[in-house]
Amino acid sequence: MTTMQVPLLDLTGQYRGIADAVRDAVQEVIEEQRFILGPVVDRFEAEVAAYLGVEHAVGCASGTDALLLGLRALGVERGDEVVTSPFTFFATAGAIHNVGARPVFADIEPAGFNLDPAAAEAAFGERTRVVVPVHLFGQMAEMEAFRALGDRRGVAVLEDAAQAIGARRRLEDGRWITAGTLGDACAFSFFPTKNLGAFGDAGMTVTGDEATAERLRKLRVHGGRQMYHHEEVGYNSRLDALQAAVLSAKLPHLAGWSARRREHAAFYDEALAGLDGVSTPALLPGNESIYNQYTLRVHGGRRDELAAHLRERGVGSSVYYPVPLHMQECFEYLGYREGQFPESERAAREVLSIPVFPELTEAQREHVAASIRGFFGA
Repeated sequence: MTTMQVPLLDLTGQYRGIADAVRDAVQEVIEEQRFILGPVVDRFEAEVAAYLGVEHAVGCASGTDALLLGLRALGVERGDEVVTSPFTFFATAGAIHNVGARPVFADIEPAGFNLDPAAAEAAFGERTRVVVPVHLFGQMAEMEAFRALGDRRGVAVLEDAAQAIGARRRLEDGRWITAGTLGDACAFSFFPTKNLGAFGDAGMTVTGDEATAERLRKLRVHGGRQMYHHEEVGYNSRLDALQAAVLSAKLPHLAGWSARRREHAAFYDEALAGLDGVSTPALLPGNESIYNQYTLRVHGGRRDELAAHLRERGVGSSVYYPVPLHMQECFEYLGYREGQFPESERAAREVLSIPVFPELTEAQREHVAASIRGFFGA
């Protein structure tokens, strides 16, 4: 008997639908022979700025660099402290370390997996320069709380929206805000697995402040406005024009792809509702997620058992993330210990992400849900 195959992510179907537009965009770059920055990158930056509703968008080499450049542009210096979540991809804390600052962790709120504003403020110290809320799995953190916190404490807010381009949140007054619009700056990743993915590494930092944007543009080209004249030591983190061309061809489809992910998420929410032993992801009030991941919580210590069961039935899954950052070997010098951030540690033991990519068929998602229900005897 043949088992239906449902990979965690399949980009081939997406490419088939936009192949001509991507090839035309790439061919334009090849014919012009301008591969680093240049007019194609300028155009993509303008398109993203318009899409998000921000003033400035500055492309760079990766999402990791988008964080690093953002920290530098917001004035983080050696010896400063930056508060963030221990339950996120390594790059968030790695960028803080690599600018010479000290990562300071605070626990997450358990429903949405995002940094808890109250816990973050409790972690502030005299040397805190920036707080970095992460919009994990495509759902925005409570940005109005972080904006108020930053203003009240005189601390800059750098959004990590590597997984959340296009995510929105409705405020109590009825206004919608988009990821990237309330922070002093915001970092995005265009890694191929993101909702808007390049054909390699690429990233972008956005801001509403002209001075911050100007510094971002300097920092990505070795710290100078003019070639061979360097006002500070920067980086080689320029956006490749070929990647910008691919991303520009994909951008008009992004809203539709994210809507399709929300349709899959709604199906799973209903199909797995009330199932004993597993919890579907909570959508916080006012939030519109883009579901970069659809992440279950598996209770009773059975997460790895469920993953093996799904694998036997041809269903891909993955654990994002199995080891919280405060328990990583490279951060032992920070002096944290197991048990300090219980919600982050519990999430690391329970989370399991299942297929939610836009091109998922009805038969495939039904197979995923049936496989999960079968594991729990439903």
